[in-house]
Amino acid sequence: MGPRMVDLSSSMDPSRIAESAVDLNLKLMRWRIIPGIDLDLVAGTKCLLLGSGTLGCNVARCLMGWGVRTITLVDNSRVSYSNPVRQSLFVFNDCVNGGKPKGDAAAEALRRIFPGINATGIGLSIPMPGHSVSSAEGELERVKESVKKLEELIETHDAIFLLMDTRESRWLPTVIAAAKRKLVINCALGFDTYVVMRHGVRGSEAALKIDVTREMRIPGTQLGCYFCNDVVAPGDSTKDRTLDQQCTVSRPGMSMLAGALAVELLVSVLQHPDKGAACGDTTAGEAHLEADFESSLGLVPHQIRGFVEVLFRHAS
Repeated sequence: MGPRMVDLSSSMDPSRIAESAVDLNLKLMRWRIIPGIDLDLVAGTKCLLLGSGTLGCNVARCLMGWGVRTITLVDNSRVSYSNPVRQSLFVFNDCVNGGKPKGDAAAEALRRIFPGINATGIGLSIPMPGHSVSSAEGELERVKESVKKLEELIETHDAIFLLMDTRESRWLPTVIAAAKRKLVINCALGFDTYVVMRHGVRGSEAALKIDVTREMRIPGTQLGCYFCNDVVAPGDSTKDRTLDQQCTVSRPGMSMLAGALAVELLVSVLQHPDKGAACGDTTAGEAHLEADFESSLGLVPHQIRGFVEVLFRHAS
């Protein structure tokens, strides 16, 4: 009789143990509460995060919790000493010697948390309306290359998160994503307010047959984007402002609230039969409590707005 061999690599290799354990909460969720949820669809969604700061870090962490395996983080700045206490993927060592590029540092942190994730950091400056292009040699070509790179990134991803500091930096990605019919989740902060919204995805004619006045729903192909209510074109919001006025100032918990809602909105959209063309519910009052949801995760709104100061004022 020869020796018997048993392969224990799957139960002893830490990476393989992590691979099988990280989705335990999601599997329990499907087994005990939502048997119809499609976790493979969520895991296979390639997410592009434009902005790797306070919002970007929190969105990335929440995406990992939902089992997303491909996350690309884009930013043009470096980690500074003020960042780690607010931006959850950075630590003190990321700040020294001029600071690591934010996209790279965030991607490295994700891989330290879970080696099985496909996380990539990219340094990129997004051209913005209202911001002039320098006449320096090669500057125009650099801008054209940035536009080309941004277009390639949006083309190769399924969901685009707009998480930048300025309003105008969101304009070009919005236009490109609309042209390529990509799902866009936009998240923006005030001092104690936030807005999370999804942009409409063109291309599905079925949703146009809905009677909006009767069903209290807006077809997903007709949902507006972040700029649809603007009466003027986006411009340079940092012009004639001091350095402290150019910084985003918000209550520390705002980015965590808004980032989590942005990811939850994405997952709810993915579970809807019409995906990005899912109708935006406008039901008033508590009528939605008696509604039959098409998504296994409930309502799929167009936008979510929060005012923390008002919440605390009415808390009991």
